[in-house]
Amino acid sequence: MLQLNGIHKIFNEGTPDEKVALDHINLTLKQGDFVTIIGSNGAGKSTLMNMISGVMLPDVGSIMIHDTNVTLMSEYRRSKLIGRVFQDPMAGTAPTMTIEENLAMAYSRNKTRTLKRGVTKNRREYFKEVLETLHLGLENRLNAKVGLLSGGERQALSLLMATFTEPSILLLDEHTAALDPSRAELITRLTKEIVEKYNLTTLMVTHNMQQAIDLGNRLIMMDKGQVILQVDEEKKKQLTVEQLLQEFQQIRGTQMTSDRALLS
Repeated sequence: MLQLNGIHKIFNEGTPDEKVALDHINLTLKQGDFVTIIGSNGAGKSTLMNMISGVMLPDVGSIMIHDTNVTLMSEYRRSKLIGRVFQDPMAGTAPTMTIEENLAMAYSRNKTRTLKRGVTKNRREYFKEVLETLHLGLENRLNAKVGLLSGGERQALSLLMATFTEPSILLLDEHTAALDPSRAELITRLTKEIVEKYNLTTLMVTHNMQQAIDLGNRLIMMDKGQVILQVDEEKKKQLTVEQLLQEFQQIRGTQMTSDRALLS
């Protein structure tokens, strides 16, 4: 489904500010895999998401989706295969457009453009049906401007827009981090329901270790542009936050010892 082969990215190469953002990343996701990604700030998590979505191109390596090489494919063309929800509830939607207009725009993302009206009677009924699954009453507010929605409502709409055309890959970039606890819990529950309903292949970045453990069937930890830990489904079921922290500290300690040996 998704293959990252030797993805390498350096920012500001050859300058005092040079930074290795991704260090020869290899990662494979099968259909229906839900992988949560954790790591400290600067670990390379968002860069990885930008690389998959086409916002950035790798210096070295290739990206495959459905056995098609999309490494040099533009973000626009790749968007037909990828749905993405950002941390900022204001991103991913058009605030001056209505709920209905936003849904129509998302609905047409992977369809051939025509001169027909964007919202037909049948399509409006379909929009109402999918909005009802959010249990937020948005199906009765189709003509409301999206900019007037609360953060949680808008993020729920963003999640719906990113998934109701069943993309090949779903990218969730800390999509609950900016919400209050109750709304974050709502979006987490909706995420689980939608991913399971459509069997979506999903990558989710989060700073919440418990969330990373509770959601998905795989977990990876990143640090300094590398994948330093991968946890499979069976081990993940038994994992605790305390164990995860211990794993991180142990790996970092081993790396620091190795670095000192190289420098001595």
